[in-house]
Amino acid sequence: MDVQSAALIGAGIAVLTGLGAGFGIPLATGKTSEAIARQPEASGKITGSFLLGIALAEATAIYGLVVALLLIFK
Repeated sequence: MDVQSAALIGAGIAVLTGLGAGFGIPLATGKTSEAIARQPEASGKITGSFLLGIALAEATAIYGLVVALLLIFK
């Protein structure tokens, strides 16, 4: 296996980090909706934590994309 093939395989594996965001963000959205429905007075705190979690989940997907692009255009 040459270096280019290994880099492309690594890029494919790096893109799989998007699966975490793809499954995690809808799950967090559903749980946030449930939490706000149970305690509407705490919606400000719940929303703040939700947005922070979404940002971290999306950051992992973006890091995977950047690593994949670096491997492809190496």
